[in-house]
Amino acid sequence: MKITIIGAGNVGATCADILFKKNVVKEIILLDVKKNLSEGKALDISQTATLNGSSSNIIGVTNDYSKTANSKVIVITSGITRKSGMSRDDLININASIVKSVIEKSIEYSPETIFIVVSNPIDVMTYVAFISSKINNAYRVFGMSGILDKARYCTLLAKELNCYPKDIQTLLIGSHGDTMVPLPRYTTVSGIPIIELIDQSRIDSIIERTKKGGIEIVNMLGTSAWYAPGASVAQMVESIIKDSKRIFPCCAWLQGEYGLKNIYLGVPVILGKNGIDKILELKLNDEEMNLLNKSAKHIKNMIKVIDL
Repeated sequence: MKITIIGAGNVGATCADILFKKNVVKEIILLDVKKNLSEGKALDISQTATLNGSSSNIIGVTNDYSKTANSKVIVITSGITRKSGMSRDDLININASIVKSVIEKSIEYSPETIFIVVSNPIDVMTYVAFISSKINNAYRVFGMSGILDKARYCTLLAKELNCYPKDIQTLLIGSHGDTMVPLPRYTTVSGIPIIELIDQSRIDSIIERTKKGGIEIVNMLGTSAWYAPGASVAQMVESIIKDSKRIFPCCAWLQGEYGLKNIYLGVPVILGKNGIDKILELKLNDEEMNLLNKSAKHIKNMIKVIDL
Protein backbone atom coordinates (compact mmCIF):
# COMPACT_ATOMS: atom_id res chain seq x y z
CA MET A 1 0.00 0.00 0.00
CA LYS A 2 1.23 3.48 -0.92
CA ILE A 3 0.49 6.95 0.39
CA THR A 4 1.61 10.26 -1.05
CA ILE A 5 2.32 13.52 0.74
CA ILE A 6 2.39 16.53 -1.56
CA GLY A 7 4.43 19.35 -0.12
CA ALA A 8 7.73 18.53 1.60
CA GLY A 9 7.68 21.56 3.85
CA ASN A 10 7.57 21.36 7.62
CA VAL A 11 4.07 19.88 7.92
CA GLY A 12 4.45 17.38 5.08
CA ALA A 13 7.88 16.22 6.23
CA THR A 14 6.70 15.86 9.84
CA CYS A 15 3.74 13.77 8.71
CA ALA A 16 6.03 11.59 6.56
CA ASP A 17 8.47 11.13 9.44
CA ILE A 18 5.75 10.04 11.87
CA LEU A 19 4.19 7.59 9.41
CA PHE A 20 7.63 6.19 8.57
CA LYS A 21 8.38 5.62 12.26
CA LYS A 22 4.99 3.98 12.79
CA ASN A 23 5.62 1.59 9.89
CA VAL A 24 2.03 2.21 8.75
CA VAL A 25 2.49 1.66 5.00
CA LYS A 26 4.89 -0.07 2.66
CA GLU A 27 5.69 3.03 0.61
CA ILE A 28 5.57 6.78 1.24
CA ILE A 29 6.01 9.23 -1.65
CA LEU A 30 7.06 12.74 -0.65
CA LEU A 31 6.61 15.19 -3.53
CA ASP A 32 7.52 18.85 -3.86
CA VAL A 33 8.07 21.36 -6.67
CA LYS A 34 11.40 22.51 -5.22
CA LYS A 35 14.26 20.49 -6.66
CA ASN A 36 15.91 18.07 -4.24
CA LEU A 37 13.85 19.22 -1.22
CA SER A 38 11.73 16.08 -0.97
CA GLU A 39 14.64 13.86 -2.00
CA GLY A 40 16.81 15.27 0.78
CA LYS A 41 14.14 15.00 3.45
CA ALA A 42 13.18 11.49 2.36
CA LEU A 43 16.82 10.41 2.53
CA ASP A 44 17.20 11.90 6.00
CA ILE A 45 14.02 10.18 7.24
CA SER A 46 15.01 6.86 5.67
CA GLN A 47 18.25 6.88 7.65
CA THR A 48 16.29 6.58 10.89
CA ALA A 49 15.12 3.07 9.89
CA THR A 50 17.69 1.21 11.97
CA LEU A 51 16.94 3.49 14.93
CA ASN A 52 13.19 2.87 15.01
CA GLY A 53 12.85 -0.48 13.25
CA SER A 54 10.88 0.84 10.29
CA SER A 55 10.63 -1.25 7.14
CA SER A 56 8.71 1.41 5.18
CA ASN A 57 10.19 2.78 1.97
CA ILE A 58 10.15 6.56 1.62
CA ILE A 59 10.89 8.15 -1.75
CA GLY A 60 11.33 11.84 -2.50
CA VAL A 61 10.44 13.16 -5.97
CA THR A 62 10.46 16.56 -7.62
CA ASN A 63 7.16 17.33 -9.32
CA ASP A 64 6.80 13.88 -10.94
CA TYR A 65 3.21 12.85 -10.31
CA SER A 66 3.62 9.54 -12.12
CA LYS A 67 5.49 8.33 -9.03
CA THR A 68 2.32 8.86 -6.98
CA ALA A 69 0.27 6.42 -9.08
CA ASN A 70 -2.20 4.19 -7.23
CA SER A 71 -1.85 5.94 -3.89
CA LYS A 72 -4.40 4.85 -1.29
CA VAL A 73 -4.25 8.26 0.41
CA ILE A 74 -2.91 11.59 -0.83
CA VAL A 75 -2.20 14.30 1.74
CA ILE A 76 -2.08 17.86 0.41
CA THR A 77 0.01 20.30 2.41
CA SER A 78 0.94 22.45 -0.60
CA GLY A 79 0.61 26.21 -0.46
CA ILE A 80 2.22 29.23 1.07
CA THR A 81 2.31 29.41 4.86
CA ARG A 82 1.18 32.27 7.01
CA LYS A 83 3.63 34.98 8.00
CA SER A 84 3.27 37.47 10.82
CA GLY A 85 0.40 39.86 10.10
CA MET A 86 -1.37 37.41 7.76
CA SER A 87 -4.65 35.66 8.45
CA ARG A 88 -5.70 32.30 7.02
CA ASP A 89 -8.12 34.24 4.81
CA ASP A 90 -5.24 36.15 3.18
CA LEU A 91 -4.07 32.89 1.64
CA ILE A 92 -7.29 32.03 -0.20
CA ASN A 93 -6.72 32.69 -3.89
CA ILE A 94 -3.01 31.85 -3.92
CA ASN A 95 -3.52 28.51 -2.23
CA ALA A 96 -6.75 27.78 -4.13
CA SER A 97 -4.77 27.90 -7.39
CA ILE A 98 -2.08 25.63 -5.97
CA VAL A 99 -4.54 23.09 -4.54
CA LYS A 100 -6.53 22.98 -7.80
CA SER A 101 -3.38 22.21 -9.78
CA VAL A 102 -2.23 19.54 -7.31
CA ILE A 103 -5.61 17.80 -7.33
CA GLU A 104 -5.87 17.72 -11.11
CA LYS A 105 -2.39 16.20 -11.46
CA SER A 106 -2.91 13.70 -8.64
CA ILE A 107 -6.31 12.38 -9.70
CA GLU A 108 -4.91 11.49 -13.12
CA TYR A 109 -2.64 8.85 -11.57
CA SER A 110 -4.74 7.84 -8.56
CA PRO A 111 -8.43 8.05 -9.55
CA GLU A 112 -9.57 6.00 -6.54
CA THR A 113 -7.50 7.81 -3.93
CA ILE A 114 -8.63 9.47 -0.70
CA PHE A 115 -7.61 13.12 -0.35
CA ILE A 116 -6.80 14.75 2.99
CA VAL A 117 -6.38 18.51 2.73
CA VAL A 118 -4.13 20.39 5.15
CA SER A 119 -3.54 23.60 3.15
CA ASN A 120 -4.98 26.76 4.72
CA PRO A 121 -7.64 27.97 5.04
CA ILE A 122 -8.56 24.30 5.37
CA ASP A 123 -12.35 24.51 5.09
CA VAL A 124 -12.13 26.51 1.87
CA MET A 125 -9.23 24.54 0.38
CA THR A 126 -11.08 21.28 1.00
CA TYR A 127 -14.01 22.70 -0.98
CA VAL A 128 -11.59 23.65 -3.77
CA ALA A 129 -10.11 20.15 -3.71
CA PHE A 130 -13.53 18.48 -3.99
CA ILE A 131 -14.72 20.69 -6.84
CA SER A 132 -11.42 20.30 -8.70
CA SER A 133 -11.29 16.52 -8.28
CA LYS A 134 -14.72 15.98 -9.88
CA ILE A 135 -15.06 12.94 -7.58
CA ASN A 136 -18.71 11.99 -7.07
CA ASN A 137 -18.03 10.67 -3.57
CA ALA A 138 -17.33 13.53 -1.16
CA TYR A 139 -16.48 11.04 1.59
CA ARG A 140 -13.12 10.59 -0.19
CA VAL A 141 -12.22 14.29 0.09
CA PHE A 142 -11.96 15.88 3.52
CA GLY A 143 -9.77 18.13 5.60
CA MET A 144 -7.69 18.06 8.75
CA SER A 145 -8.73 20.75 11.19
CA GLY A 146 -10.67 19.62 14.24
CA ILE A 147 -8.04 17.08 15.26
CA LEU A 148 -5.43 19.82 15.54
CA ASP A 149 -7.84 22.14 17.34
CA LYS A 150 -8.75 19.33 19.71
CA ALA A 151 -5.08 18.60 20.42
CA ARG A 152 -4.43 22.24 21.28
CA TYR A 153 -7.54 22.48 23.45
CA CYS A 154 -6.70 19.30 25.37
CA THR A 155 -3.12 20.44 25.94
CA LEU A 156 -4.26 23.74 27.45
CA LEU A 157 -6.86 22.01 29.62
CA ALA A 158 -4.31 19.47 30.84
CA LYS A 159 -1.92 22.25 31.85
CA GLU A 160 -4.73 24.04 33.65
CA LEU A 161 -5.64 20.89 35.58
CA ASN A 162 -2.10 19.52 35.82
CA CYS A 163 -3.38 16.16 34.57
CA TYR A 164 -2.52 13.57 31.89
CA PRO A 165 -3.59 15.01 28.49
CA LYS A 166 -4.91 11.68 27.19
CA ASP A 167 -7.44 11.56 30.04
CA ILE A 168 -9.24 14.48 28.41
CA GLN A 169 -11.94 13.71 25.85
CA THR A 170 -13.41 16.61 23.95
CA LEU A 171 -14.81 17.74 20.62
CA LEU A 172 -14.61 20.89 18.54
CA ILE A 173 -16.66 21.54 15.41
CA GLY A 174 -17.07 24.33 12.90
CA SER A 175 -14.34 26.05 10.93
CA HIS A 176 -10.63 25.94 11.66
CA GLY A 177 -9.92 29.33 13.21
CA ASP A 178 -11.68 32.09 15.07
CA THR A 179 -15.17 30.72 14.39
CA MET A 180 -14.50 27.18 15.61
CA VAL A 181 -17.15 25.84 17.99
CA PRO A 182 -15.78 24.21 21.17
CA LEU A 183 -18.28 22.03 23.01
CA PRO A 184 -17.55 22.16 26.79
CA ARG A 185 -20.54 19.96 27.58
CA TYR A 186 -18.91 17.20 25.51
CA THR A 187 -15.61 17.66 27.35
CA THR A 188 -14.67 15.30 30.18
CA VAL A 189 -11.61 14.27 32.18
CA SER A 190 -11.74 10.51 32.82
CA GLY A 191 -15.53 10.82 32.60
CA ILE A 192 -15.80 13.90 34.84
CA PRO A 193 -17.43 16.90 33.08
CA ILE A 194 -14.94 19.71 32.66
CA ILE A 195 -17.46 22.22 34.02
CA GLU A 196 -17.15 20.52 37.42
CA LEU A 197 -13.38 20.98 37.46
CA ILE A 198 -12.74 24.42 35.96
CA ASP A 199 -14.58 27.72 36.38
CA GLN A 200 -16.47 28.87 33.29
CA SER A 201 -14.34 32.00 33.03
CA ARG A 202 -11.18 29.87 32.78
CA ILE A 203 -12.82 27.56 30.23
CA ASP A 204 -13.74 30.61 28.14
CA SER A 205 -10.16 31.87 28.35
CA ILE A 206 -8.76 28.50 27.25
CA ILE A 207 -11.24 28.35 24.37
CA GLU A 208 -10.12 31.77 23.15
CA ARG A 209 -6.47 30.76 23.31
CA THR A 210 -7.32 27.59 21.36
CA LYS A 211 -8.94 29.67 18.65
CA LYS A 212 -5.80 31.79 18.40
CA GLY A 213 -3.49 28.77 18.67
CA GLY A 214 -2.20 29.04 15.13
CA ILE A 215 -1.47 32.76 15.12
CA GLU A 216 0.17 32.51 18.56
CA ILE A 217 2.80 30.23 17.04
CA VAL A 218 3.08 32.32 13.86
CA ASN A 219 3.85 35.38 15.99
CA MET A 220 6.55 33.46 17.85
CA LEU A 221 8.18 31.66 14.91
CA GLY A 222 7.31 33.89 11.97
CA THR A 223 5.69 30.91 10.23
CA SER A 224 2.94 28.35 10.78
CA ALA A 225 3.11 25.44 13.22
CA TRP A 226 4.15 22.02 11.91
CA TYR A 227 4.71 19.43 14.64
CA ALA A 228 1.09 19.27 15.85
CA PRO A 229 -0.46 19.64 12.35
CA GLY A 230 1.86 16.93 10.98
CA ALA A 231 1.01 14.58 13.84
CA SER A 232 -2.71 15.30 13.43
CA VAL A 233 -2.85 14.34 9.76
CA ALA A 234 -0.66 11.28 10.39
CA GLN A 235 -3.28 10.10 12.88
CA MET A 236 -5.95 10.43 10.21
CA VAL A 237 -3.89 8.48 7.66
CA GLU A 238 -3.26 5.70 10.17
CA SER A 239 -6.98 5.35 10.91
CA ILE A 240 -7.69 4.98 7.18
CA ILE A 241 -4.88 2.53 6.46
CA LYS A 242 -5.73 0.36 9.47
CA ASP A 243 -9.51 0.77 8.99
CA SER A 244 -9.62 1.73 12.67
CA LYS A 245 -13.06 3.39 12.52
CA ARG A 246 -11.85 6.14 14.83
CA ILE A 247 -14.09 9.13 15.52
CA PHE A 248 -12.41 12.43 14.66
CA PRO A 249 -13.61 15.98 14.04
CA CYS A 250 -12.82 16.50 10.34
CA CYS A 251 -13.71 19.01 7.66
CA ALA A 252 -16.49 17.16 5.81
CA TRP A 253 -18.98 17.90 3.01
CA LEU A 254 -22.38 18.51 4.54
CA GLN A 255 -25.56 17.66 2.65
CA GLY A 256 -28.29 18.49 5.14
CA GLU A 257 -26.50 17.47 8.35
CA TYR A 258 -26.86 20.16 11.02
CA GLY A 259 -29.24 21.95 8.65
CA LEU A 260 -26.31 22.89 6.38
CA LYS A 261 -25.80 22.02 2.73
CA ASN A 262 -23.05 22.28 0.09
CA ILE A 263 -20.37 23.35 2.52
CA TYR A 264 -17.24 21.86 4.06
CA LEU A 265 -17.18 22.27 7.83
CA GLY A 266 -15.68 20.52 10.84
CA VAL A 267 -17.94 17.81 12.28
CA PRO A 268 -17.37 14.44 14.00
CA VAL A 269 -16.90 11.57 11.54
CA ILE A 270 -15.89 7.90 11.54
CA LEU A 271 -12.70 7.34 9.53
CA GLY A 272 -12.02 3.98 7.91
CA LYS A 273 -10.56 2.39 4.81
CA ASN A 274 -12.98 4.17 2.47
CA GLY A 275 -12.39 7.59 3.98
CA ILE A 276 -15.34 8.97 5.89
CA ASP A 277 -17.61 6.07 6.78
CA LYS A 278 -20.22 8.23 8.44
CA ILE A 279 -20.90 11.80 9.59
CA LEU A 280 -22.14 11.89 13.17
CA GLU A 281 -24.87 14.44 13.81
CA LEU A 282 -24.94 15.72 17.39
CA LYS A 283 -27.97 17.20 19.11
CA LEU A 284 -26.71 20.74 19.52
CA ASN A 285 -28.44 23.24 21.76
CA ASP A 286 -29.53 26.65 20.45
CA GLU A 287 -26.32 28.42 21.45
CA GLU A 288 -24.11 25.77 19.82
CA MET A 289 -26.23 25.75 16.67
CA ASN A 290 -26.02 29.54 16.40
CA LEU A 291 -22.23 29.38 16.66
CA LEU A 292 -22.08 26.65 14.02
CA ASN A 293 -24.24 28.71 11.65
CA LYS A 294 -21.96 31.69 12.23
CA SER A 295 -18.99 29.50 11.37
CA ALA A 296 -20.71 28.26 8.20
CA LYS A 297 -21.53 31.81 7.13
CA HIS A 298 -17.87 32.78 7.51
CA ILE A 299 -16.77 29.89 5.27
CA LYS A 300 -19.40 30.67 2.63
CA ASN A 301 -18.24 34.29 2.51
CA MET A 302 -14.65 33.17 1.93
CA ILE A 303 -15.70 30.78 -0.84
CA LYS A 304 -17.32 33.69 -2.68
CA VAL A 305 -13.95 35.38 -3.25
CA ILE A 306 -12.35 32.33 -4.87
CA ASP A 307 -11.50 32.74 -8.54
CA LEU A 308 -11.17 29.27 -10.06
